[in-house]
Amino acid sequence: MTVQRRGNPKSPDANGIEKKIKKGKALRQASTWRGSRSSLLLLLGIMSVFGTAGWVFLSLGDPDITETLVRQADVAGPQPKFYTVQCSEEYENYKRYPGCTPQKCGRAITDVVVTKEEAQALKRLAERGMSLAGSEGGASILDLHSGALSMGKQFVNIYRYFGDQLTEVFTQEDFQLYRDVRERIQAVIARTFGLDPALMYLTKPTFFSRINSTQAQTQHDEYWHPHIDKVTYGSFDYTSLLYLSDYGSDFTGGRFIFMDSNGNRTVEPRAGRLSFFSSGSENLHRVEQVSWGTRYAITVSFTCDPAHGIADPTLP
Repeated sequence: MTVQRRGNPKSPDANGIEKKIKKGKALRQASTWRGSRSSLLLLLGIMSVFGTAGWVFLSLGDPDITETLVRQADVAGPQPKFYTVQCSEEYENYKRYPGCTPQKCGRAITDVVVTKEEAQALKRLAERGMSLAGSEGGASILDLHSGALSMGKQFVNIYRYFGDQLTEVFTQEDFQLYRDVRERIQAVIARTFGLDPALMYLTKPTFFSRINSTQAQTQHDEYWHPHIDKVTYGSFDYTSLLYLSDYGSDFTGGRFIFMDSNGNRTVEPRAGRLSFFSSGSENLHRVEQVSWGTRYAITVSFTCDPAHGIADPTLP
């Protein structure tokens, strides 16, 4: 699809939003010395626990990867590459929703649902939004649904903080593209897992992420820990990640790793690549630490429970 964009002429509100951008930058810069000092202490602590050899190990990448499901240069299509895994026993403890609750579990990758041009347009949307603030550490998020945006060591609500001035940052075309892509992601998950898409509901958190090699400042910056989405978020039944930048050229590290009992399987990000999977403990995973550059992605999550559904975001 062709993405139509409108111009962004300066308006009287532009000065107000520029002041708030400067305020956000000032909040981050004010803690530069504190962050540097705490980073040094953290570094010394890590070296004392793991030793110099352990620190070198962490900086060189991940030697534990035993299989690469899809490399950056590969093209997964026209049908998604699907890898079946046995559903976890925990599903017996969850309320079941016929037509949606996983009957088969697995993970899939496709490169034909979202074009590279659309991924680039979504990346520009994320860049503009995160230019308003951003985390002091290596991980920032922008949630267009709740309005959450990383700012320093905390979060602000962009809809309350910037209000009508957001029309100087985002366009209606941005939000329409976001909705179109969400619909396509929902449709391909439904087809792949044999679901009724009408019984799937977008759920929170669904958000843009930007991660780089900056030292973590809070636990929110520590994106690399192994976790299970169904346990971490509760409402998740299906998780998807749409990558907006390329492994190897835009960043290194940052690969997505499924942690199976018989070895690790990884997905190398590619702009426009969609990876999706059932959210139970059969898909324990983590993200490799980014060692260079900046990795952009969107996490789009779905639930079978209508009580946990959320609407698409709209521009005020």
